[in-house]
Amino acid sequence: MLTGPQALGALHEALDEVRQEERDIADRLSRASEKAARLRETEAGHFRALAEERLSGAERQAVTKRLGGAEDRAREMIAQHNADLGAAQKRLKELDAELGELSALRQSETESLDKAQAELAELSKSVMAELEADEAFAKRRQQAERLFEVAKRAVEKIEQAEADREEKGRPYRSDPLFMYLWERGYGTKAYRANTLIRALDGWVARIVDFYRARPNFAMLNEIPMRLREHAERLQAGAEAASDKLEELEIEAIDKAGGKKTREAIAAAQAKIDAIDDDMVAAEDERDEQARDQRQLADGSDPAFRDAVQILADSLAHEEIGALLAAAQATETGRDDTIVAQIEQTRRQIAEDETEVREDRDRLKLLATRRRELEDIEWEFKKQRFDDPRSTFDKDDLAGNTLEEFLRGAITAATYWGLWRASQGWNQSTRRAGGRVGLPREPFRGVVWRTKDRAKPVSGFPWGAVAGAVMGAALSRPRGGSRGTRKHGGFKTRGGF
Repeated sequence: MLTGPQALGALHEALDEVRQEERDIADRLSRASEKAARLRETEAGHFRALAEERLSGAERQAVTKRLGGAEDRAREMIAQHNADLGAAQKRLKELDAELGELSALRQSETESLDKAQAELAELSKSVMAELEADEAFAKRRQQAERLFEVAKRAVEKIEQAEADREEKGRPYRSDPLFMYLWERGYGTKAYRANTLIRALDGWVARIVDFYRARPNFAMLNEIPMRLREHAERLQAGAEAASDKLEELEIEAIDKAGGKKTREAIAAAQAKIDAIDDDMVAAEDERDEQARDQRQLADGSDPAFRDAVQILADSLAHEEIGALLAAAQATETGRDDTIVAQIEQTRRQIAEDETEVREDRDRLKLLATRRRELEDIEWEFKKQRFDDPRSTFDKDDLAGNTLEEFLRGAITAATYWGLWRASQGWNQSTRRAGGRVGLPREPFRGVVWRTKDRAKPVSGFPWGAVAGAVMGAALSRPRGGSRGTRKHGGFKTRGGF
């Protein structure tokens, strides 16, 4: 079994290893690109030597001038390319160091938060004992429990209705004539057609018995929506009842001297959220820098391509080809040596290019896996799975399963779904009367859409109803947006 901090630590470690391998491969590609450019220069040098050996006068001067000029232009462009690459590599290392510092700072703040939570949990034991002895509070608590139980049953009904819609609606969806009429809105006010089409559609409707089948199919689609609206209302009532209990608990905690600790918890959680937002921003910038470095390192940026192309074009000139062909056709010691050197250089370029292609493919895969792992890590923290009271009953999620994900054997959504399915809460640290001062446990399962954001239904263990969805969606913001999580650090629900 893994605790929340252990699991997050494993994800951190995996991310660090992926980033390190990215840097290593990028450095290797950079050296390979520089070597390829040097080999092209060497090849050009061999051809200059061949021209000196076989040509004379103006012809030799023209060839050597063209090759020399190409080398000079390419050398200048490659020098600028190397400077850009060095700057990109430096910034990437700076961002990695920044992420390391943010991670360490987050760990420190998390430890402070855990300490404050433990202090408040100890104080709340006596406070809750008094509250639970209060008849009015006990009634409110029972009411909240009933409301959450009713909402739970409503969710079960939604799942059944959706299963019925899928199974019982299949024959309707598989009938192309029925679906043609359905999609045109036949039999409703939305239907529009001229006289001839109306007559033909009426004939089709009689063939498929559309007038009898349409209400049944409409009902199959309508029931889940109606049940969802009903469940949303039930959830709102349950949340309101839980909010009132929370207010009573906060009031009692403050009277018992816990206000300072409670505020410290909220402040620590706000700092952690701010750190997480800074990490998202740093990771996004790092992603851009890694992409730029990848293009520079593997020689795919325009400047480097142009530099290499200048050399390649100069070596592909018709005079150069004729010069090599003539040298290969004759048997002189000096010519043979130069031709052999040219052929050896070209073989080396071809061999190196094979290795470079493999590294490029690996680097692209690593970039994808790193981004997906960042998505999972952000979702992990968003759901508060890194809480010390959070547990995971499958410790191989940080071992063999993680390796499978990094190899591409399973998708990011599937891997995240496995984390969700394995996650639970340490009941020994929870009180029956609530969790004053501790972050609300992010129960898994159904997500309702509110006007401002996706809000998890909380208040009871939805995992027992909906389970962890394999292939769960990941919601980490990308493209410079900051991943603010709109939740407080002082919630009591989850005990009801």
